[in-house]
Amino acid sequence: MTKAEKVDFTIRTLQELYPTIPVPLEHKDPYTLLIAVLMSAQSTDVRVNQITPLLFAKADNPYDMVKLSVEEIRDIIRPVGLSPMKSKGIHGLSEILIKKYNGEVPRDITLLEEFPGVGHKTASVVVAQAFGIPAFPVDTHIHRLMYRWGFTNGKNVVQTEKDAKRLFPKELWNDLHLQIIWYGREYSPARGWNLEKDIITRTIGRKTILNSYYANKKKT
Repeated sequence: MTKAEKVDFTIRTLQELYPTIPVPLEHKDPYTLLIAVLMSAQSTDVRVNQITPLLFAKADNPYDMVKLSVEEIRDIIRPVGLSPMKSKGIHGLSEILIKKYNGEVPRDITLLEEFPGVGHKTASVVVAQAFGIPAFPVDTHIHRLMYRWGFTNGKNVVQTEKDAKRLFPKELWNDLHLQIIWYGREYSPARGWNLEKDIITRTIGRKTILNSYYANKKKT
C-alpha cells in the first residue's frame, strides 16, 4: 500500500468502528471542559469524571471557582494526582478569565496556552471539542499509534502532531483525534496488546513493530 492508501484505510476503518464518537471527559460548556482537561494530565478520564462532579457542584464557573481557596480545590481534586499544581492552575486561570475575558473561555489556542496549567495539548482539546475549531491534540495513544502505523518517526509529540496534520484532511482532525484515542484504548493498547484484534496495525503497521511483536510472541 502507498502512504495515501494507508491513510485512507485508517480513516475508513475508524469511521466504521466509531460512526458516533463519545467525548471522553464529561463537561457542559467550554469552562468545565477546560478544567476537566487540565485535571486529566497523568490521570485517567474515568478518574477525572468521578471527581469533576464534586468540584463542579461547588463551582462550575470562574466566578464561583475564585471564591474557593487553592487548598479547598486541592482537597477536592486530590484523587486525580498532581493536585498542588492543578489546583493552582484552576484557581489562577479562573482569575485570568474574569480579569481579561469577562469569564468567557477564549477560542484561540495561543491565548489558552498563556493560562497557568494549560499546555498545547489542553488548549488544542478545548478549541476542538468546545468550539469545533480544527486541531489535532496528541496524547499517548495517538503518539503510539501514529508510530505503529508508520505515519511518524515517534521522536516526540510535536513531530507526531505535525505529521498527523499533514497526512489527514483538516475537516476530519477533530473526529480523528478522538477516534484514534478510542481505537488505541480498545484495540491497540501499550500493554496486553493483541495484534489479532488490531486490524489497522495488522494491515498497515510498521514492519519493525510487526516483526518485534511476532518475535516476542514466539518467546512466550
